[in-house]
This record gives sequence, structure tokens and C-alpha cells, in this order.
Amino acid sequence: MLPASIWHPPPVQSGSPISKGGRGGEKLGLCGQSLSGHAVSTDPPAERTGQRQNRGMRTRLGCLSHKSDSYNDFTAILPDKPNRALKRLSTEEATRWADSFDVLLSHKYGLAAFRAFLKTEFSEENLEFWLACEDFKKTRSAAKLASKAQRIFEEFIDVQAPREVNIDFQTRELTRRNMQEPSLTCFDQAQGKVHSLMEKDSYPRFLRSKIYTDLLSQTQRRLS
Repeated sequence: MLPASIWHPPPVQSGSPISKGGRGGEKLGLCGQSLSGHAVSTDPPAERTGQRQNRGMRTRLGCLSHKSDSYNDFTAILPDKPNRALKRLSTEEATRWADSFDVLLSHKYGLAAFRAFLKTEFSEENLEFWLACEDFKKTRSAAKLASKAQRIFEEFIDVQAPREVNIDFQTRELTRRNMQEPSLTCFDQAQGKVHSLMEKDSYPRFLRSKIYTDLLSQTQRRLS
């Protein structure tokens, strides 16, 4: 071994590759450039993970912000084929949907358009519950009454039900008691509360939505 006083480190050639944290020990050249010619990130692993998570969150939020509220949403769930439905729907009929909430619900295309709108607001369970109650009141078989009532209660009314509707505690508990002896009227109060909520809250927004205004424009252009 040479004495420390006369030992000199070997010279480093300019531009020589330097190993610096590449993936799988990949050698990096100057400025973090891999020898294969591809740029390699030299950020710490935790920072790169955070960047990927942020990009993923931005993507998800972008998808939500671009969720459609348009005429196409309506035609996608029409009872008939879209073109056939438009030929049958007149501007006068569509305009009457603004007369009252019940007029809208009584028209099959109005109901389909309103359902499409509620899907864009992630609140279609309110309409589905109201429709389930309407169907339930037509039940004629005493044997089926109790089972149908229980299914509706478990799906829409019970706490943490998969499609729980927004009703107050008193109404929920009253409906729960009604389950002990189910009748055709056991959901009447809950159904009334949900109807009132949709009429005062969702219905006015539907009349201002692109789904409704685009539909009116389509029927008017068809007549012109």
C-alpha cells in the first residue's frame, strides 16, 4: 500500500455513467438519463407514489365533473327506441311536464327523462322507492303482501339499506312498526315524504337541466 501522502485518486472521465438509484440498479448518465436513452425518475419512492395517487385522484374527479346531463342520457333509457320515442313525443306533451310534478310522473317518457336526470345527481333511489310503493299498492295476493313489503323496507327504508331514501327518524320508525302487520298503506307516509322531497328539490332542477331543455329543442326541430 502506498503512503497516504503520495496516493492520488484515479481521474473521473467527463460524461462517464454514474449509478444513481435507477430502477433495478439501472445505471444513469448525466442529468438522470438512462443509458438506454429513456429518462428515469430520481425522485424518492414515497414522492413518486404520492404523485401517482394525485394523478389518479385528478382523473377520478375529472370523470365526475364531466358526468353527462344531456338529452343522450334520456334517450339511453327510454321505454322505446329513441327515434321512435321522439316521433311519438310532441313538444306540447313535453311542455306539459312543467305544469306539475304529477303530470311528469304520469307520462312514461317524462318518467324516463326524470329518472335519467336523477341518475346524474346520484339520487335515483328516491324515484325507485316511489315506483316500488306504487307497484306495492297494486298487490292483490295476501300471501305476497308481507314478502313484498319486507323487500321494500330492507332495500329503501332500513338503516344503511343499500338504496336508503332520505326520510326522518319518526317516519322510518312508523314504517318499521307497520311491518308487523303489513297492509297496502304501510308505506304511505314514507312515500309521501319522498314525493314531497323530489317535488320541492329535484323537480325544479330537472326543469332547468340540459336533459329537459335539449329534449324540448329536439322535438321543436323535428316539427320545423
